[in-house]
Amino acid sequence: MLRWILGGREVQSSAEKSPVLCIGEEQPKNCFTELQVLKGHFDIVRFLVQIDDFRCASAGDDGLVLVWNVETGERLQELKGHSRQITAITTFTCYSETAQHTSLITASSDRSLSLWDPDTGNRVQTISDLQSSVKCLLVLEWLGMFVCGGEELRIWNRDFQSQCDRRYSGDTGVTSLIELPENCIAAAMDKQIVIYRLTISSDSSVSLAEIRCLSDHQDQIRALINISDKLFASGSHAGELIVWDAIRWNILAYQHILWEESQTQSEIRLGAPRPSEMSIRHLTTNGKLILAAVGSGLYVYDVQTKSVVAYRKVAHDSNVLHTMLLSDSELMSCSEDGSVRMWEIQDLPLAAEPASSGFFGMWTFGRSNKQSGPPSKKVMDIPNIKMLELTGDLIGHSGAVQMFVSFKEKGLVTCSTDHMLILWKDGERESHLRSLQLFQKLEEKGGL
Repeated sequence: MLRWILGGREVQSSAEKSPVLCIGEEQPKNCFTELQVLKGHFDIVRFLVQIDDFRCASAGDDGLVLVWNVETGERLQELKGHSRQITAITTFTCYSETAQHTSLITASSDRSLSLWDPDTGNRVQTISDLQSSVKCLLVLEWLGMFVCGGEELRIWNRDFQSQCDRRYSGDTGVTSLIELPENCIAAAMDKQIVIYRLTISSDSSVSLAEIRCLSDHQDQIRALINISDKLFASGSHAGELIVWDAIRWNILAYQHILWEESQTQSEIRLGAPRPSEMSIRHLTTNGKLILAAVGSGLYVYDVQTKSVVAYRKVAHDSNVLHTMLLSDSELMSCSEDGSVRMWEIQDLPLAAEPASSGFFGMWTFGRSNKQSGPPSKKVMDIPNIKMLELTGDLIGHSGAVQMFVSFKEKGLVTCSTDHMLILWKDGERESHLRSLQLFQKLEEKGGL
């Protein structure tokens, strides 16, 4: 375990005029002062999944799945079998009267699906004759089945027997899946969300019927998440955030993050940003708030009040790839710039005090032309708006940080294009644990 000396990025000169907020060496709210580099992959690591309270699995472009102990950093298992990159991974928990067991399901661009036992490293089941690569996976635990999406939508049971399928001819196919109430699932396909209903017949056979197509997005859907049993949300490449009723499938809130470049429509078109700068790449929620990664910025939305809570236009030097709400006031993000940043939602400073640079940008929050409603508001005009204050900057990767998984007090695991994982630890907690272990060993040997 390495001791990590807190050190933010060097403060940029005024000539650079970077709107990205920097933080110095003093980071009192950042507990992650130790790190351990986990090596084993030899290509980009794109996925992390939590198996239980002390294990996680990593997967990426080398086709390997590695199982790690997050308390020690030990590599427990190496799951070999795929010949090309992993495109999706999820856990699949089976319950019995006496116990439960968690397996791993992986999909690869070699057009195969595999079921793994992370305890032994064995591949329990595999299907290798798929018509196309799987892009996303959804486990239906109540059925003991799972759904895979891509150019086709197919349901499998735990024995990897196909139950039903639907094939598509579009360029994108199914890119994300979520489960909805009343035996329904939602599938994102390009600009549309298609609602399907599962029917279980008396002979236990499964059928899949399309019952609704939601076509309210103007651009490709990049994120689809459950908010609660009654709500779900979607985000698009054009910066549209839509909150949906999970039972009636109607729009409850529509928020469009718009650029405010100039006063005339023609100048807006001429001065429009690159689409990636307004694309919603990731959504996460705690049931109350939605945190959206919008280009290189962060956007916090209150589900109940249907309003923006806090926003930072430029939170990173490059696109934000993954986010997490740690609480109602704390959040975390990682980016293509190689950093993991910790944020706190704080009240704005008084009128006489300047706000932190980078918070207020040329953004407006309003409805698109498809929706009737009040005119867009500038951020400064939104009542009760708060600021996102940078409280920690974890710099250890040399490539884009793809995602992270929090194990609470046990630490944080990040993965990157640099082929590595980093296990971040609370330095004070680790020092205390080492002291306890030392005293225990001394007592076993008869004391000091």
